[in-house]
Amino acid sequence: MNEIRVIVNGAAGAMGKILCGKIDASECFTLAGAIDIRALESAAAAGVRTAGSPCPLLPSLADYAGDADVLIDFSNHAGTEALLSEAVKRNLPVIICTTGHTEEERQAIISASEKIPVFFSANMSVGVALLTKLVREVSAKFSGDAEIVETHHRRKLDAPSGTALTLAKAVQEARPGSEIVCGRAGQHKRTSSEIGVQSVRMGNIAGIHEVFFGTDTETITLKHEAHDRGVFADGALDAARFLVGKPAGLYNMNDLLGE
Repeated sequence: MNEIRVIVNGAAGAMGKILCGKIDASECFTLAGAIDIRALESAAAAGVRTAGSPCPLLPSLADYAGDADVLIDFSNHAGTEALLSEAVKRNLPVIICTTGHTEEERQAIISASEKIPVFFSANMSVGVALLTKLVREVSAKFSGDAEIVETHHRRKLDAPSGTALTLAKAVQEARPGSEIVCGRAGQHKRTSSEIGVQSVRMGNIAGIHEVFFGTDTETITLKHEAHDRGVFADGALDAARFLVGKPAGLYNMNDLLGE
């Protein structure tokens, strides 16, 4: 199989640089293009390289004139609609690794997936995908109160994390009528239908997600910890292998796992 040509959107960001480094070191992928709005400020800040040579940093996908097999987006959700619009014009498969999307942006993702293959996941870790599966199973078979605590580095913008919301929705699917409550304050008791979600931001923590199910007599704890943010780049590349050659549609980690 030929090398998969990847465009990285958000190439000047922390995750973008990690992803570009992994592509550069891989025998299966090649960095076809590096996109980042920060190119308008300072291309030198990106530090993006491919095959030992500088890879030009461009401010938008519209500025890229070459060919590619797939685009991986590690930028910001605010640019999703414009990015997908351009990708549809090029018939370019897209892997969206950003979180915090508005309902309008989610609808744009769904609309684009009717024309091109789109892989969309709140967390690109295979381990988190398995955690979500376990959460859904425990929620259906264990009646304990459900609480989710997510911890990330101080620079993360959205709270709660997209992964925490995905886990909460997995509980909700198994417990119709339950309510997701983000943060807790005030003077009132917890309701039995509540799915609590708490966010912690500190230091340089890559990502920890803990899901607790508790009754009066026992507790089940499910936990996933990312030791290095490179795990998300690895997952994105796994998704790229999966997505290339697929028909138009909306894909996620369950599809990657063959479920």
